[in-house]
Amino acid sequence: MKSRPLAAVPTWLPVMESAGWRCQCAGECGNPHTKTDERCPREHDGYTSKHGHRVRLMAAPADPCTPLTRAVTLPASDLRAWCPECHTAATRRTRAQATPADAQGGLFDL
Repeated sequence: MKSRPLAAVPTWLPVMESAGWRCQCAGECGNPHTKTDERCPREHDGYTSKHGHRVRLMAAPADPCTPLTRAVTLPASDLRAWCPECHTAATRRTRAQATPADAQGGLFDL
């Protein structure tokens, strides 16, 4: 039996089952995952290494920069399974690629 979160199980569980309990990152984090068919090898409740920590996958939007206020309203069909490391790296990469005008929302456009 796989562990489950304390809340939002009706949303989280379908995402994990459709992902096969495996992270769905396909290189958005910057790691091409070449040894595992271009998909992150981390599985829910698995260990990262011999002395590593347990992987707890999360259900999050496919676009890691989706605002939290919008992300909580998405149905399970619009979510993907992410390991925390891939999600954090993908968010950083997406934000770094945004142009300064995008980040400011046109606040200083003249």
